Amino acid sequence: MTPHIETLVLDSEGLSAWIGQDRKIMAMFHVFHQMGTDLVVGANTIVEVSHSRIDIPKLRWALSRVKIEPVTERAAKGAAELLKAAGMHGHKHAIDATVAEAALRQPAPVAMLTSDVDDMTRLCGDRVRLIGI
Repeated sequence: MTPHIETLVLDSEGLSAWIGQDRKIMAMFHVFHQMGTDLVVGANTIVEVSHSRIDIPKLRWALSRVKIEPVTERAAKGAAELLKAAGMHGHKHAIDATVAEAALRQPAPVAMLTSDVDDMTRLCGDRVRLIGI
């Protein structure tokens, strides 16, 4: 039996896989939908997935079905603290830190669909269940 997940946060790879209708991800989303899990995306994740080949109508459709977390001053400061605590810094980790910060503010239990389990483990610790892509 799959444990109950209240909130599922998507990083850029998670959102891209959903937009791309990846079969494994679609099957996973079906299970989360059955649980009544809320889907969350950080606002800057939208920027990260946007490129010339993105299917804009599918992106808009996906975004209409998720809660979009803004990156406020408070969120940015929280993300900076996560980076510092994890001994990480720089632009390479900045968006990951904002995604982690948003995940840590969501109703628990929280899971995250991510391609970067190692960095997200450093940022979230054991407070978020990480599902690797």
